[in-house]
Amino acid sequence: MVETDIANCFEAIPVDGLMQAVEERVCDQSVLKLLRVILRAGVMVDGQVHRSVTGTPQGGVISPLLANIYLHRIDRAWDVREHGVLVRYADDALVMCRSREQAEAALARLRFLLAELGLEPKEAKTRIVHLQVGGSGFDFLGFHHRLVRSQGRRGTGKGVVFLARWPASKAMQHARDRIRDLTARRRLLLSVKWIVEDVNRFLRGWAAYFRYGNSARHFDKIMGYARMRLAIVIAKRHRRSRGFGWMVIAFQSPDYLGLINLDGTVAAPRPFRAWRDRPNAGGERRR
Repeated sequence: MVETDIANCFEAIPVDGLMQAVEERVCDQSVLKLLRVILRAGVMVDGQVHRSVTGTPQGGVISPLLANIYLHRIDRAWDVREHGVLVRYADDALVMCRSREQAEAALARLRFLLAELGLEPKEAKTRIVHLQVGGSGFDFLGFHHRLVRSQGRRGTGKGVVFLARWPASKAMQHARDRIRDLTARRRLLLSVKWIVEDVNRFLRGWAAYFRYGNSARHFDKIMGYARMRLAIVIAKRHRRSRGFGWMVIAFQSPDYLGLINLDGTVAAPRPFRAWRDRPNAGGERRR
């Protein structure tokens, strides 16, 4: 597995090369003129406008689309049979290969294609990973992927080897940081109901993304952390100990003061079964 990230992708894309890529499919001069204006509009930093001769405005609503249009040239030039399967999402890319030799050739090919586009891989995030049971995995789009072996039923059989996925360490830390921010001391003047609603809003979105995987254990950790932070909020509001806060949310409230429960929300995949073939809770098959 080749894992890489394009260095300063949005800032380094040549404007002229990007417009040439757009003009392969778009001939409307008013649209092309508008795109040129957007690319040269610049960004506001500390009250001053900075205009760059390269790149697309990071944070702009159309920037991800423009970056994909430019990087699509890599997808078109890629030979799956020779260099493996390329999976690219914006500036993050993976190449699945059958051998170490193919992975090294794939990385060299990727460097060459990026150089033709005026780009280069980020060396700190570029590596070749050997996927094997008990070995290290890789992070991609917030998930950590690792090859694991399931336990055989009742101790019989060798189990099934499959690629498991769960929230990466950075994703877990981001969730904790966000919950800590929503339950910070500066928000103690807000009602507990409002704080719980804000935490629930974040957890719903976070869980909706990470529920497709083997994430149940990690969901339990995040739920435990959210309840602990809520207990601290209650304890500080009443100037009592943390144990008092735990008593309020665990014993005096039937639903942890309305805090969302993530139990049962994980949609764990079954090895060698496509997602769309798995029936949902209503018995209907997913489309």
